[in-house]
Amino acid sequence: MEEIIAHEPARVSDTVAATLHAYGVRHAFGMPGGEVVTLIDGLEKAGIAFHLARHETAAALMAAGASVTTHTPGLLVTTVGPGLANAVNGIADAAQEHVPLIVLSGIVDRATRARYTHQVIDHAQLLRPLVKASFEIEPESAGPTVARALALALTDPMGPVHLDVSPAVAALPDPQPRRLAPPAVLEPVIGAANPAILELASRLEKAERPLILAGFEAARADAGSAILHLAEALGAPVLTTYKAKGAIPETHPLALGGAGLSPLADRVLLDLVSRADLILMIGYDPIEMRLGWLDPVVDAGRIIEITVAPPDHAMHHAQTRLLANTAAATAALALGLQPRPSWLDGEVRATKEKLTALFATRSAWGPHRIIDLIQEAAGADGLVTVDSGAHRILLSQKWIATTPLTLLQSAGFCTMAAALPMAIGAKTADPRRRVFAVMGDGGLEMGIGELATLRDLGHPITVVVFQDCSLALIALKQASAKLAPAGVALGQTDFAAIAAGFGGHGVTVETADALRQALAAAERRQEFSLIACRFEADAYDHAF
Repeated sequence: MEEIIAHEPARVSDTVAATLHAYGVRHAFGMPGGEVVTLIDGLEKAGIAFHLARHETAAALMAAGASVTTHTPGLLVTTVGPGLANAVNGIADAAQEHVPLIVLSGIVDRATRARYTHQVIDHAQLLRPLVKASFEIEPESAGPTVARALALALTDPMGPVHLDVSPAVAALPDPQPRRLAPPAVLEPVIGAANPAILELASRLEKAERPLILAGFEAARADAGSAILHLAEALGAPVLTTYKAKGAIPETHPLALGGAGLSPLADRVLLDLVSRADLILMIGYDPIEMRLGWLDPVVDAGRIIEITVAPPDHAMHHAQTRLLANTAAATAALALGLQPRPSWLDGEVRATKEKLTALFATRSAWGPHRIIDLIQEAAGADGLVTVDSGAHRILLSQKWIATTPLTLLQSAGFCTMAAALPMAIGAKTADPRRRVFAVMGDGGLEMGIGELATLRDLGHPITVVVFQDCSLALIALKQASAKLAPAGVALGQTDFAAIAAGFGGHGVTVETADALRQALAAAERRQEFSLIACRFEADAYDHAF
């Protein structure tokens, strides 16, 4: 659908912004530069708020947090050269996490580009391994180019697309000032009588020990209720990746929680997987999983895969694959099955009990207890982001998610310092939600400047820091390799004082009672709260 842009004369920047707005974009994150000032003006006039971050990679992660919260494309704006180069980690994260991110970068004007070298690099070449495509916006085709980029970003598997625009082009009057809105997509309904569904249902009916492994694609497609219906009909336990936690409520007897990074959990879960006679993978991408999940079963004939797009990996082989909308296909399968018992020896219940015991809180203070108290404070409606590190693995195993997409993390790329910007993006997109960012001290120190972004946006996010003065996960890996610790010790930063310096409220706690009080007080504040939880790094020993 095309619409003429209302105000005249419309600039190319207005066309770009109007098309982004038509696709649901309402927030842009980034760092301004001379090459993008006209573009930012166009965004603001179109109703897309530009939010200043302190680093471009953090801005990309903010866009990711907003995108997953609203199911709309994320928008990153960077200036020329070092601005875009700074964003590479965030764009790589978007590529591996399947974020439909539009990367909008300024570029030197064409008239001087060939002879000018200051800050000039080949943007498209820099991003070639990370983006689905890279285009330069020209005045005669601005709207269609942006619409094409958005369509590519939103096509499964979703991912980032890059657009360059020069300041001269952005300021030019658009000779064809149209905004292009997305088409209405009509998908055929997959019914229980579909031959492909009948074939899969027949195989499921014969299975005595079926198991479901659900991934992020299923959670994002809102396939949870269909998965639960199917699991109950089959009596099949449900495992998820970390990003798909909550696809079915983890309080359910058939829910076995997240898998993929904890050796303790994987020993239990892979044992169960090995005994399954049929494994149904729904929207599953093994990018989140550790090496033990390369080939969870040897016999590919036991694997059926439902996915919306052919996978790009060799981490397992499925003999049967259904390419379809995961929610619709799963719902159709469930409709065609009569409920029946399976796993008659009680293995599912025993596995769930074993996992609960493995990750049970074992002391009055430490990472286990801290996670318990954050869960208590977040309740069923809170949104939590968690950074990479030892605390993420433990939290992802202990956390009981009852709703999908309420525990956000960088699980495929596992980049550090992601939790705070993701929390900022999610809160910006949905200000009504209570949002928590859970970080290690190393991750916060890496991206501490975003506390200024948090202050300027006025978001009352609660930041909880696991302060063990160590890069604990790397230290554990060194110890398991019988190596001396090197490069993993951190000094004890006064995070409470730093939070106050950034305009928030900071407190250091070392007991469960103090943390409970701090979390309750944070809920009542209008500014952000930072709670530094101090404990010894050896509290992670044998924890996951």
